[in-house]
Amino acid sequence: MLFECHIITGSPGVGKSYYGRRFAKEIKAILLDIDTCSEKLVMAGLRALDHDPLDRDSQFFKDIYRDAIYETLFEIAKENLILHNVVIVGPFTKEIRQQNWLEELTEKFEQRPTLHYLYCEPHKRFKRVKNRNNPRDLSKLDDWESNSSYYGAEEPPACPHIYVDNSKDL
Repeated sequence: MLFECHIITGSPGVGKSYYGRRFAKEIKAILLDIDTCSEKLVMAGLRALDHDPLDRDSQFFKDIYRDAIYETLFEIAKENLILHNVVIVGPFTKEIRQQNWLEELTEKFEQRPTLHYLYCEPHKRFKRVKNRNNPRDLSKLDDWESNSSYYGAEEPPACPHIYVDNSKDL
């Protein structure tokens, strides 16, 4: 028997990690947050490549790390689904625009994951990113408009999902 798999997604500052922790506790799940699972390895790799260890937005970062990080999260999730519910937290920006993404994950996990799409009013997202005071966010804050445009107009995912308005103060 496989347990439940939930994927939490949304734009920067929407509250993915906060929501993911709270939801994982509620359903007694293993939490796989993209930052916790990959941060130290990515920083070490970027340093070894003489690149900014805080970079998460450049094409260089995306070309080298993005797919590997997501595939690692999915492999860890699959191994744990035979033992526990799993909650995966990450942006999955390109993936949620694909109508068949959940079908692809269903094959991988041997069950259909539930996608939770979090939304938050843009001005509140900016305030949250600023207040979390993470050095990795400095480039986002320096050019918030351009960075936000990467995530689009925050249209809901093209695949089935649970819509969560996470605009309340955390």
